[in-house]
Amino acid sequence: MPISKRVVALVAAASSVALLGAGVTSASPGRPDRSGDWATWSKDSAGSRYAAAEWRITPRNVSRLTVKWAFAFPKSAAPVRSQPAVVGGVAFFGGPDGKFYARDAETGAEVWTTDLSGIAPGARPAIAWDSPSVSGGRVYFGDIRGFVYSLDQATGRVVWAEQVDAHPAATVTSSPIVHDGKVYVGTSSGENAANGPDGTDDPNYPCCTFRGHVDALDARTGEVVWRHYTVPEPRAVGTWPSGATRYEPSGAGVWSSPVIDPRTGTVYVGTGQNYTGSAGDFDTLLALDHRTGAVKWRNQVTKADTWRGLCNSPDPEGYCPGLKDGSALDYDIGATPNLFTVGGRQLVGVGQKLGVYHVFDARTGEVVWRRQLGVPLPSGGISGIQWGTSYDGHRLYIATYFADPGKVFAVDPGTGRVLWETPNPADGCTTGGAAAHPEVCSLGHGPAVTSSPGLVWEGGNDGKLRAYSARDGRVVWTYDTIRDFTGVNGLPGRGGTISGGGGGAVVADGMVYVQAGYVPEYPNPDGGDVLLAFGL
Repeated sequence: MPISKRVVALVAAASSVALLGAGVTSASPGRPDRSGDWATWSKDSAGSRYAAAEWRITPRNVSRLTVKWAFAFPKSAAPVRSQPAVVGGVAFFGGPDGKFYARDAETGAEVWTTDLSGIAPGARPAIAWDSPSVSGGRVYFGDIRGFVYSLDQATGRVVWAEQVDAHPAATVTSSPIVHDGKVYVGTSSGENAANGPDGTDDPNYPCCTFRGHVDALDARTGEVVWRHYTVPEPRAVGTWPSGATRYEPSGAGVWSSPVIDPRTGTVYVGTGQNYTGSAGDFDTLLALDHRTGAVKWRNQVTKADTWRGLCNSPDPEGYCPGLKDGSALDYDIGATPNLFTVGGRQLVGVGQKLGVYHVFDARTGEVVWRRQLGVPLPSGGISGIQWGTSYDGHRLYIATYFADPGKVFAVDPGTGRVLWETPNPADGCTTGGAAAHPEVCSLGHGPAVTSSPGLVWEGGNDGKLRAYSARDGRVVWTYDTIRDFTGVNGLPGRGGTISGGGGGAVVADGMVYVQAGYVPEYPNPDGGDVLLAFGL
C-alpha cells in the first residue's frame, strides 16, 4: 500500500489490573457487540464496525447533529489518523504532534495527556500511527517508528513501550486488538516508496529488506509471544540499474487490524503486496492459531503483485519489472476482515484494493463468493476498498476510494448481491470548503465504513462526513469539515479530507467522532487538523 510522500518523509526521517473483562468486547460472528463503548478499531473482535447499542441518533433525528466540540492539533507535517476509542465516557486518541490524549467524550475537557517524545528516543518522531484499543485498564496503540505502547487507562502513565520492528522504515499502522491476555498487531513499512532523504523515490536505494509480520504480544509486559513473518528473509540477488544492491523477496506488510473468533481461537488478518520478488503471503488473508501463530489456512487473492514507488516514476525501466508482466499492481488487502454467519455457516469477508470484496468459509478458507465493486484504475490499487467495511447483522456496507467516483454499497452477506449503491455526491467538490480547491478535491472514500441502527457513516476526500440511510442509501445528513474551528484546547484548527489511514467515524453513546485533515491535503495556513465530536 503506497503512502503519500508527505507521510513517508516522516517515516524515513506495571499495572496489576486483570487483562480480561473491561474494554474490548467480543462478538460472535453474526452477533455484533451490544455495548455502548467503542473500545477498539473495529468496534469488536468480529470486525463489525457497528454501534449496535446506539439509540439516541436515528434516521429521524440525524439531521439535527451539530458539532459539540472540536480538538485542534498543533500544525504538523504529519496528517491526523488515530481514530478514537471511546470507553467509560472518555475518548482516547493520538495526535500528529507526538502526544496521546484522553478527553472527556461529551465535553472535550482534558483527562490526561502523555508526551511520547521522551520515550525510547530515536531518529523518527514518536507519532501514534494507528488507533487505540482499550482493555483491562490499559490503552494499546502503535507508532510511526515501529513501537507498540501500553498506557494506564486512568492516568496515561506508560506501562511499557516495545519496538516490534527495528527496520528504519517499519511502522505500525495496524490497530491492535486484545484477546486472552495478548495484543495482536501487524507491522507494515514505507520502505518501497519515498525512501530518499528528501522524501522522493531513490533509485540508488538498496531495495528492499523489510518483512511484514503479525505479532502476539503479552498484554502485561509487551514481550513477543509469537510472530508470523509474511515473507522469507530477503537476500541479495544482484543489483539495480544504479548499482545498488537488490534484495528479494520483501514486503507484504500488515496494514490493518486483525479480528478474532474466540470460539475457534482464530486470528484473521490481511497482507499487502511484495516490494521485490514474488514470494510469501502477499495479498493474502491469513487464518492463524491465536495461541501459537500457526497457519490454519491461507488464501492468496492475487497471484503476482510486486510494487514500489518507482513504478510510478517517468522511467521505471529496470526498477519495476512488474510493469511488463502485469504484477506491478499494488493490490493489497489493507482492509480489516468481517466475521459473520449466514445460514449457520461461519464466514469471513475482506475487501481488497483491487475493488473486490472476498468472502471465505471461515473454517476452511474456501471461496464462497466474490464481488467486484471498485473499477480498477491505473497507478495501483487506488480505486478499491482501502481500510475496512461494516456489518450490522443484516448487510455489509462497503466503500470504494478513487473509483470515478467512489461509492458506498450495501451488499447481501450471503450472495454478494448489491442491494443499493450511492456514488460520492457529484457536488462534493463544488460545494462547501472544497469548492475553492478543485485541484485538491476528488470524489472518493478513504476511511473505513461505520454503521449504527438505520444509518451508515462515511467520509470523503471532499471534506464531508455523511450519514446514509441503511435502508436505501439515501444521504440523510452531510457536514462539511473544511472550515475553521477553535479547539477546546485553545488552538486554531481546520478540517479537510476525512481521515483514512485506518480511521473512520466512531459512534458511541449518542456522539459521533471523526478526524479531519488527512491527505489529499487542503490548504490550512493558520492551524492544524481537528478531531470533531458531534451530538444532538
